[in-house]
Amino acid sequence: MPPVVEVLSDKKALVQRALELVVAQIHEAIADHDYCTLALSGGSTPKPLYEALAQASLPQEKLHLFWGDERYVPWEHSDSNYRMVQEAWLNPVPFPAGNVHGVPVDAAEPAQAAEQYEQQVRSFFAQMEAEGAETGVPCFDIVLLGMGDDGHTASLFPKTEALDVSDRLITVGNKDGQPRITFTVPLINQARQVFFLVAGENKRPALAQVFAQTADASQYPSRLIQPQGKLTWLLDAAAGES
Repeated sequence: MPPVVEVLSDKKALVQRALELVVAQIHEAIADHDYCTLALSGGSTPKPLYEALAQASLPQEKLHLFWGDERYVPWEHSDSNYRMVQEAWLNPVPFPAGNVHGVPVDAAEPAQAAEQYEQQVRSFFAQMEAEGAETGVPCFDIVLLGMGDDGHTASLFPKTEALDVSDRLITVGNKDGQPRITFTVPLINQARQVFFLVAGENKRPALAQVFAQTADASQYPSRLIQPQGKLTWLLDAAAGES
């Protein structure tokens, strides 16, 4: 189905709309199969969303949180996506420890961390007897994504090897020589619902290429995200004005 694109008046309105849609999708997933899998994004745009979700009335025992990408740093590091989510959402809310599935960044090397996280993801979905067995790719209920001004999403950066990985769920991304652990394109595209949250005038040039009829997806990786479920772009006016 074609993507849904909503342009909100400002970042605050974007976050409020994201909150409404994510909460609705959480309840829809729980009504359907009694739990919800949510893959989280790093970056500054989703942080206020996580803070708002911490204030929402949600059945934490039925929510399972994963990370769509993570820097290869300890969780307590200031650059850690886990730490950002922890401060915004996990500290204020009593999540069951078994429902929070962070990337194992204490592995000996990034490739090993990617393998371990893939095994965690596969084991979780196998235990839940979830959809995806026929394709070998688990189906997340919600994947939250941002987009950089270079068109990257998760840790899928332009012209990097991670873009072409099709036989793994998790791989190693690369940002200026710094390793990242990231969902692969096939894993993201198996999701029931993908939300892009994009704010800022600096995103306009990349968005023009992402939405262009033809463009180089290896240069603008967000073009590769075409889920089998729903795709919703939430833009603030600064990003969405043409």
